[in-house]
Amino acid sequence: MKKTLLLCFIHGFKGDDNTFGSFPEHLRALISHGLPKVSVRIIVYPQFETRGNLEACVSRFRDWLQEKVIDIEVENKTPSPTVDPSVHTILIGHSMGGIVAADTTLSLASDRAIESEASDATEGGLNAFMFPYIQGVLAFDTPYLGISPGVVAHGAEGHYNTASSTFTQLSGLTGALWGSKVTTEAGAKDTKEKKPVAALPAPPVSDASVSAWQKWGKMALYAGAGAVVAAGGTTAYMKRDQITEGWSWVGSHLEFVGCLMKGEELRKRVAGMVRLNKELDVGFSNLYTRLGKKALSKETGSMVGSVIGNQRTFCNLPRKEGRELWHEAINDVAPDEPGAHMTMFVPKDNPGYYDLSDAAKNLIVQWTTNEWYESSTGSSNVYAIEDATMRDEL
Repeated sequence: MKKTLLLCFIHGFKGDDNTFGSFPEHLRALISHGLPKVSVRIIVYPQFETRGNLEACVSRFRDWLQEKVIDIEVENKTPSPTVDPSVHTILIGHSMGGIVAADTTLSLASDRAIESEASDATEGGLNAFMFPYIQGVLAFDTPYLGISPGVVAHGAEGHYNTASSTFTQLSGLTGALWGSKVTTEAGAKDTKEKKPVAALPAPPVSDASVSAWQKWGKMALYAGAGAVVAAGGTTAYMKRDQITEGWSWVGSHLEFVGCLMKGEELRKRVAGMVRLNKELDVGFSNLYTRLGKKALSKETGSMVGSVIGNQRTFCNLPRKEGRELWHEAINDVAPDEPGAHMTMFVPKDNPGYYDLSDAAKNLIVQWTTNEWYESSTGSSNVYAIEDATMRDEL
């Protein structure tokens, strides 16, 4: 029987089906050449709501993956899918997708309910007959140990002048628009004080409108200021109901990424994956972005760089345990960490795209070259076309 290696891609926070671009097919072709004895297929997890409880998301993903694997096992007419599966899966996650992949693998390997903490896999027995069988978890820039402080620090430093200028302008603008100090024509002559250019006269107001402005004015002002900074100088108007809905949106999504703020759980998740790697030979690696030539240095006058150093990465790196499983992916043109993080799979914005692809291929080939792979029979033609409709159907 010819075995099947299934590459399953999972996008991250606010990602979608197009997060990986053409990378899945590119990687499939590379691996097909490296592992000619098996059929290499790809599936991309459909866009999902990156909000609410993370465990619920992991549960939905696990059910979805199980259905896809069962379909292939039936197609392969596998006698015993749980004892001797014909399908081995590599979970490939970008950013938060890597955490979904790790938690799914930990839950399968510890043979427990999803609702239990994934970190529990650091203790107790492991299930070597997990189904679906996860051969490895390959993460791309996943903040398993949290987001690097440099992402915030360098970003704050870079926007400091913009933010200061914005708040100063908005502060003056409120006085000009609402006429906080209106002088008469005579008064202007006496004091030789000029009216602001393009200033508007104070609008006629009622007690109700004054109350409304007092209640929502400052909130709208700060919301607008935040939009100016975030959009790089483009202002936006936010109504009262939009502000309320905005806080609700932020809250629900923060619940999903809230695991990044739980240090002990982050550590235990990594420890659990390291244990699976050592005891069950489950592949695990995190290809993390690092800024290259465009990164700020001490010589450029970066105060942040002189304090936290110039190793600019999106995610924190392990100091000891699991350090050998983290591999850098340098982007020489990205100006900041979020930019490098979001353009990993865009060749024109990431000169290291092909090196990244080769690194991913080498890891997967290494993880999969085992007894299961050697037992695969069938055509070994590396140019054989693998079920061209598989991805569309799934």
